[in-house]
Amino acid sequence: MTEKIILGIDPGTTIMGYGLIKCVGKHVELMHFGVVNLSKVKDTMLKLKMIFERSLHLIEQYKPDELAIESQFYGKNVQSMLKLGRAQGTSIAAALYRDIPIFEYAPKRIKQAITGNGNASKEQVAAMLTRLLNINEVPEFLDATDGLAVAMAHFYTGDKISKSDVKSYSSWESFISTNQSRIVKRKQKE
Repeated sequence: MTEKIILGIDPGTTIMGYGLIKCVGKHVELMHFGVVNLSKVKDTMLKLKMIFERSLHLIEQYKPDELAIESQFYGKNVQSMLKLGRAQGTSIAAALYRDIPIFEYAPKRIKQAITGNGNASKEQVAAMLTRLLNINEVPEFLDATDGLAVAMAHFYTGDKISKSDVKSYSSWESFISTNQSRIVKRKQKE
């Protein structure tokens, strides 16, 4: 049976959640989960350094085969999105530094994979994970179960994408002939 370790990360510049699972065939075992609490650190660049170091430490300690990370969602606060993007990029850089494949999942897709409802609350996701992985106590910060949820979502959906689901084209001509409805024709000026 194939064995792999998945590191899931819920990025954040205040609290970063993470979870590690070991997968043997269809069996999943919880290895570790927790948070990196950066709420007392004021300097943004120091936070990014700490996120990189902690991500790298998790990679070196547990030797994951893959990193699953929550992608950014669109919000009204541009500054928050930029901070989240920096945190996400920092964890991705740590995985790239150790040549670990990276997979991104949208928040709704993660919730859908865990609870069956893309609009589930953090509490619902945590409750489902406690049942699935026999976790005795819900952690203080639900970011920990969010990180674990990313790893579990990757386990549930990551291997389901087959080459038949991804279209490939040998040339621009083959793309154009297959996608006529996407072509916008413009009037030429005289």
